[in-house]
Amino acid sequence: MGIVVSVSAEPGHGFSKTPRAAITLLPGLGVEGDAHCGATVRHRSRVAADPLQPNLRQLHLFPAEWLEALDARGFDLAPGGLGENLLTRGLDLLALPTGTLLRFSQGPLVAVTGLRNPCRQIEAYRQGLLAAVLDRDAEGAVVLKAGIMAVILEGGVIAPGDSIGLSLPPEPHRKLQRV
Repeated sequence: MGIVVSVSAEPGHGFSKTPRAAITLLPGLGVEGDAHCGATVRHRSRVAADPLQPNLRQLHLFPAEWLEALDARGFDLAPGGLGENLLTRGLDLLALPTGTLLRFSQGPLVAVTGLRNPCRQIEAYRQGLLAAVLDRDAEGAVVLKAGIMAVILEGGVIAPGDSIGLSLPPEPHRKLQRV
């Protein structure tokens, strides 16, 4: 079980999102009132490439444990600062397989679609942060550590303190890829 630490949304296309008392998830769309809400992709770079591609980035989740580790390295990050909609605790988000279902205590259900690919805006937000959210595995491949993305299957309200349960997809599990 995990827990929701903070929820954030922002109507305009900026880097950070504003913490809220609660957010509402809309099935197949995303967070109500958030700039990235929509059935088709809303991230500006993705819209430029193909505005009709499905929105696999309806909800951005980031682990509070990783935020705290970055803070300890001097980055001074606040909830919503990295553009996440949900700051969570108690789940190893980056280790989840594609298709993992997350059920929130007030009812919403989301499916994990992949990893967030950090953009250059992250470096403008805090110098050195882009390198801090990238790593290399034993084979030298880039490892993305900027959170995960999900789509909304069943809507509803999410607020800080809500619990998060998970259901893994059938095996074989597919490792998260950039979406």
